[in-house]
Amino acid sequence: MASRAVVPLQKPRGEVKKNAPAEGRTRRVLQDIGNLVVTNAQAAAEKNKKLITEGVDAVAGNGVGVGKGRAATKLVVPQKNVIKKPIPEEVIVISSDEEDGGNCAGGRKSRGREGSSKKENVRTFTSTLTARSKAACGLTNKPKDPVENIDAGDVDNELAVVEYVDDMYNFYKHAEDSSKLHDYMATQPDINAKMRSILVDWLIEVHRKFELMPETLYLTINIVDRFLSVKSVSRRELQLVGISSMLIASKYEEIWAPEVNDFVCISDNAYIREQILVKEKTILEKLEWLLTVPTPYVFLVRYIKASIPSDKEMENTVFFLAELGLMHYPAVTAYCPSKIAASAVYAARCTLGRNPIWTRTLEHHTGYSEDQLKGCADLLVSLHSAAAESKLKAVYRKFSCSERGAVALQIPAKGLSSKSLNL
Repeated sequence: MASRAVVPLQKPRGEVKKNAPAEGRTRRVLQDIGNLVVTNAQAAAEKNKKLITEGVDAVAGNGVGVGKGRAATKLVVPQKNVIKKPIPEEVIVISSDEEDGGNCAGGRKSRGREGSSKKENVRTFTSTLTARSKAACGLTNKPKDPVENIDAGDVDNELAVVEYVDDMYNFYKHAEDSSKLHDYMATQPDINAKMRSILVDWLIEVHRKFELMPETLYLTINIVDRFLSVKSVSRRELQLVGISSMLIASKYEEIWAPEVNDFVCISDNAYIREQILVKEKTILEKLEWLLTVPTPYVFLVRYIKASIPSDKEMENTVFFLAELGLMHYPAVTAYCPSKIAASAVYAARCTLGRNPIWTRTLEHHTGYSEDQLKGCADLLVSLHSAAAESKLKAVYRKFSCSERGAVALQIPAKGLSSKSLNL
């Protein structure tokens, strides 16, 4: 029987070869590169089949073969038809800033693979350019002088009670109105304002000699003024009122209060022990045992903390001016304790040349603006100017020593009323 040449049948276009041993061997040699689509590369498949029949060795991976005695021949491997997925389009609509922030068409729309669009709350192109322009010019929306959190460093300090310290000072502000002094010298037939200043000057010396807490001094003067406002006192008993008031304040504020005999000695035996005890009882009865009152010291501690940056020089200067105010009778009767404290801080910042003089942080915590403090601050600065020449030098000597930074020797602030608020 005559041999007939076997002509390979061609598959219809668009169909994939199945059950073809030669094609299977080709796939194994080419590391099973996947189902080949004959539709787009039938000519390449015929060429590969011919090379395999002739014994061409194929190298796996990239479809490069090396024949026997021939130059390397590159197999043409048909590529899969890759269908590229459409990239979601992003549309940015340019609109004005007024349209930004609402549910309007000025937002950014994104279309996914299904073609659905979603609105996103984004900034408009105009607002983005405006923000970048401000940033390039150094313009920001932050205030130049923000309110500082002065209690941030005391969060872990239980004694600082930062959770309700603001409520405490709001209560002090309301309480000082009920305990505010009035001009009581008209009801005192035997003493005057100058005698009171002499008594306070002497009490400051006694307070310094006993090395008492600063709270004790401020409470002592508060007790003296409140008692004199409700009870007429003779000139001879005025010093006795001062001694008894300091004894009461020491018992209230100090851990180790001075004994009664210490006050007898400090007064050069002008009074006996029984007189001091009797006057102590009289004072407490007249004041109805009310000793928890807001003194200038209560506010000074808070306001010094708000005077950022605060250091020992600032602290000593503030206390120096505040104690000068305590000695001056018109100051304690015309201004409440919180205003005296705030004015002392303001005058101290003027004296030390701090800039800005009055910050938003101080205004927030004190509740006073610069204009509200100028009158009292002017008075304190004038007292500072006259302190060196005054006959009552207890405060001046106290703050002239090195322990207090010699702040009393500083040049008083000049032209206080002409200084402006730098915010």
